Parts: sequence; C-alpha cells; structure tokens
Amino acid sequence: MHKVLQPEGWAKPIGYANGVEARGRTVFVGGQIGWNAQQQFETDDFAGQVRQTLANVVAILAEAGAGPQHLTSMTWYFTDRVEYNDNLKGIGQAYREIIGKHFPAIAAVQVVALVEERAKIEIQAIAVIPDA
Repeated sequence: MHKVLQPEGWAKPIGYANGVEARGRTVFVGGQIGWNAQQQFETDDFAGQVRQTLANVVAILAEAGAGPQHLTSMTWYFTDRVEYNDNLKGIGQAYREIIGKHFPAIAAVQVVALVEERAKIEIQAIAVIPDA
C-alpha cells in the first residue's frame, strides 16, 4: 500500500522508516496527548500516556475510514528524553498493541514543555488512504 524508502547500503532502522511514499487521500492528525475522550488523564505513567495517545490517533484515523496501516509519518514530542528512553519496553509494547507492526517515518523530539501540564507525550500524525 505504501512504499518504504530505504536507500541502498543504509542500516535498517528499528521501529520506524526513514521515508515512505504514498498516494491517495491524506489525513492530518493534530497533536494528540495522553488523555481520554473526556480530556482527563488516567495516568502519569509515561508508557500509559503513550498508549492513550496512540489510541487517540487511531480513533481519529477511524473517523476518516483509515487505520494504523495508513500512517505515513508521525512526530513524537516528549518532555523528558531520559524518561522516554527508560520506558522503551513499555512504549514498544503499547505501540505493537495499538499500531501493530507498521512503521511509518517517525521523528522524536524532546521539548521543554507541552501545553497541557500533565502531558508527557504529544504525537502528530499523517496518514494516506490509497485511492480505491
């Protein structure tokens, strides 16, 4: 459905793609954070907030008739790089359960703060639904 762009001779990335080529209808998902549909945080656990954030992204994709397999790009913003790295196992588990084994182009960036004080992670995403 999408073509992963992997230049010859480059080491294969783990958990993301260096680039993705896609054609179709584009869906832009605004920054999602780890709160529920009622805008309430259920946890301050980093991996728990990642799980909820990914679930929020997938819920928005569903509104467009898309799924995780249509994701082409994600940008992850988090407030603590050390906390991110310390939680890689839980993050990976949440990712596999919510997104599966689909790996779009991903950028991960530490930021000073997010707008919502309790938010530890914010994810912005782009998906492309192939033309029928």
